[in-house]
Amino acid sequence: MQDTNVDCARKCEAVRTVSVAIVAHNEAQHFSNILEDVVAQDFPHNRIELLLIDSMSKDDTKQVMLEFAESDQAKGFQRVAVLSNPGEILPCGCNVAIKNFTGDALVRIDAHARIPQSFISSNVEVLDEGEFVCGGPRPTIASPETDWSNTLLMAEESAFGSSIADYRGSSKKEYVSSAFHAMFRREVIERVGLYDERLARTEDNDYFYRVREAGYKIRFDVRIQSKQIARSSLKRMLKQKYGNGYWIGRTMYVQPKCFRAYHFAPFAFVLGIILLACVGFLRGWAPFVACAALYAAVTVVLTLRVAVESPKRNIRMVALPFVFFGIHVSYGVGTLVGLLSGTFKKMPPFDTAFSAKEGE
Repeated sequence: MQDTNVDCARKCEAVRTVSVAIVAHNEAQHFSNILEDVVAQDFPHNRIELLLIDSMSKDDTKQVMLEFAESDQAKGFQRVAVLSNPGEILPCGCNVAIKNFTGDALVRIDAHARIPQSFISSNVEVLDEGEFVCGGPRPTIASPETDWSNTLLMAEESAFGSSIADYRGSSKKEYVSSAFHAMFRREVIERVGLYDERLARTEDNDYFYRVREAGYKIRFDVRIQSKQIARSSLKRMLKQKYGNGYWIGRTMYVQPKCFRAYHFAPFAFVLGIILLACVGFLRGWAPFVACAALYAAVTVVLTLRVAVESPKRNIRMVALPFVFFGIHVSYGVGTLVGLLSGTFKKMPPFDTAFSAKEGE
């Protein structure tokens, strides 16, 4: 693997223009929030290209985009384009952005995200220090804030309920395996290519793996801040975790090297439950009960730790052990189903090669 970042400060040119892509599906109710954040950016608006990409929404998302593009707020930007994503899923929307952006760098921001005024300027500052890809911390927030939504947020933010990925770190400067709301220099995208449209949930895992394989380092810096709105209901959270797990299973047949061991912890947990249940039926339930008691004890201890550390503790936090269990099971079952379905449902080939002329 070529170390592209060696002496890159000497080779990199200053980022003059930035393309900001926002891909949305049925986000009419919340889309104005992220637009307000983009308008509030302290980076010169005449150096920002804004790509608003609608993924065939059934609500008024595209109308909100069109109204903004025609508003006085949009006039200061270098360009505001409203584009369609007929493929509907996120990686297809990312490719619409890649094929249409004209800036020196590209950053995709989630429609459910919130960004501070310095988000774009901080990214550009880091890239201008000689980096090719950069990102920063992206904590989740509850909206609306209730005792229950704050409880779900605690589960989401906990390493026990989410993951121990290195991009969740908080040091001033380090290189990581991937990053939230990352900004890429044009050179990186032209070399790495398009997102794999076969991967509905794991497109970032695959893309950052290919970025690293191409020799680029991913800079994590706390100057770059953004926030993500967490799921406000347990049903939606568990559905999301199941989908994440499912696509890890499916992606193993496409790009298995893009995952780390921790991605399969819930899968191992579910397999353990199945194995112990089989042992219980055949030999006795003592091992099952012992392991269940150990898991329950660990979960309670970690719940108490979360409660002590959280400034928003409330009575509903007594449900956290059950929330953790639901997250682990739904994610693990999803991975199991994804692995099994992949043996019967093969994915068609997809060419990720991209020419800079393709979007012109």
